[in-house]
This record gives sequence, C-alpha cells and structure tokens, in this order.
Amino acid sequence: MRLERRSQVSPAWLLAAPFLAVGFTLLVSSLLVAWAGAPVGRAYALLLEGGFGSRLALTETLTRATPLILTGLAAAVAFRARLYNIGAEGQLYAGALAAVAVGGLHGGSGFEAPAWLLFPLMLAAAMAAGALLLLGPALLKSRLGVDEVVTTLLMNFMVLLGVSALLDGAMKDPTAMGWPQSVALQDALQLDKLVERSRVHTGLLVALGLAVALWVLMQCTTTGFEIRAVGANPTAAGFAGMPVGWVTVKVALLSGALAGLAGAIEVAGRTGYVTLDMSPGYGYSGIVIAMLAMLNPLGVVAAAVFVAGVLVGADSMSRAVNVPTYIANVIVAVSLISMLVATMLTQYRVRRH
Repeated sequence: MRLERRSQVSPAWLLAAPFLAVGFTLLVSSLLVAWAGAPVGRAYALLLEGGFGSRLALTETLTRATPLILTGLAAAVAFRARLYNIGAEGQLYAGALAAVAVGGLHGGSGFEAPAWLLFPLMLAAAMAAGALLLLGPALLKSRLGVDEVVTTLLMNFMVLLGVSALLDGAMKDPTAMGWPQSVALQDALQLDKLVERSRVHTGLLVALGLAVALWVLMQCTTTGFEIRAVGANPTAAGFAGMPVGWVTVKVALLSGALAGLAGAIEVAGRTGYVTLDMSPGYGYSGIVIAMLAMLNPLGVVAAAVFVAGVLVGADSMSRAVNVPTYIANVIVAVSLISMLVATMLTQYRVRRH
C-alpha cells in the first residue's frame, strides 16, 4: 500500500471531511460508552441536551467556547504559516497575569486611573505578553532552525511554574485566606453579561469579531497572501521575494496576541482573578479546534462551539448514565486524529503496489 497525491482536491471532500471525522469519532466513542454499560443512544442524547438543550446549557457552552475561539484562532493563523504554536496555554496564562497586573495591582500603589483608560491598557498588556512569549521561539526557528514545537511546549511548563510562584508570592491576594489566587480586577473592568442570570459575556462578541477580521486578513490582504504562501512552501515564497523570516515574526506576534487576549477575556469575563486551574487546557484544545476547522477562522467558531458543547454536555451525561466525564476528552482527542486522517485523504489516495 502507498499514498499517491491527488492531482486535484475535491471541494466536496473538503466540505465533507469534518463531518466524516466527527461521525467516526462518535462511532468510536460509542464503543467506550457501551463498554461502560450505558445505553449509547440515551448517552448521546444527554450529551446533546447537556450542551445545547436548554438556556443554561447553551449559555454555558457559549461561555466555554469564548476562550476556545481565541486559542483556536491563535493556532489556526500560526499553523497556516507552518509555525506550530503549541504554547497557547502558556500564552493564555501570561495574558491573564498581565491583565491582572494592569487591572488589579495598581490600587495598592496609590495610582488610580479611570476604567476607560485601564481597560484597553489591560487588553494591550495581555496581548503583548502573549505575543512576546511566542516571539522568542519564532526567532529561534527563523534564525537558527530550532524546532518551535519543542520550545513552545516547554514554555507552557515554565509559565505555569512562574504563575504558581507569583500566586504564592508577589501577586497573591492577601484576602484569599491562603488560597493561591491573584488579586481581583476592579469591578469596573469586568465584562458585561450578554444574557441575564448567565455567565456568557461580551467577550464572545470580541471573539466572533476577531474570527471575521482574521478571515478577512487571510483572504483579502497582501499579508494574508504572504502567510498562506509561506505556509504552502517557504522556499518558493523566499525565491518569489517574500520576507519569510519577517512573515514568521508577524504571525508569531498575532498568534501570541490572540492567545494572550484569551487569558485577559477569561479573567475579565468569568473568573475575575488568576488561579492555576483557570484554564482546563484551553490552549491545547485550541489546536484540536484549529484542525477541525481546517485552519479556517470562520470554521474555528463552529468547531469551538462543538468542542465546548461536548465538554459541557459530558457533565450532565455523566450524572445521568454514570459514564465518566473523561469521555469528553476521548471525543476531543479522537476527533483530532480523525480530522488529521480525513484531511490527509483529501490530499492523497491509497494505492496498492
């Protein structure tokens, strides 16, 4: 058996690939549900109902989807330029810490500023923190050929250890009764709620707007063309006169800024302060979302809502039919593998020797 590249890619297959991947994922996961002794049909019905079947379920799904959209966009734009950013989790935490440093620590220094000034400064600081965190690995790749997968992955652990130290030290909330968390943002810096008596906030609108803006950037601008060209073939792009190193740096700054913004919006919209368990792996899930969306910024929105619905719905399914909530992680992981295989089969066909 061998793989043979297709002479042209079928648009129908490209459209069908995500649905086939999701269908195969549900089929594989149903075996685990049946193994747990639960009725498969009822379990999936509860999963769907728990994620989308009520006002509470839908608002919780959209709340969970907000940071996932931003980390998915961060991964999508980086992967499009063959900059494999695995460090969105660390960049998210760096952005969250920077947001609290601007919006939470200033009060103790005697400095007071109006919310209309602090809020954009807080977001800018978060985006700068995430961007600078990815800039180093991007420069190491473009200048020295260092594998960015390794450097960005290791930086996640470095950032989390730094967060742990700061939450027990300089940024610890003295009123938290020993619990390791940062000081809280001012109430005036919290994001407004989109729906009353729910946790969904205006950060969702920011994420949706950025998805549209990134799609326009990628499809309608010279910068977007350069990013796609470098991702398709960096050697050919260089021969065509494109500044491959500079494009890589720009993509790194944009990707890191999106992940850092996810941290700021999560703090300002949901938690109000930074804790070590603030993110249940949003940065890593963003990679899955970007691949499910085939690196399309608009597809990232749909993929993020799907993944968020699975994560939220798994909780209610677990309580009703006694299926472990870890089935949600299995669904997300298998969907990534399925999507990679489906994408490969849109580009290649299997031939016998």
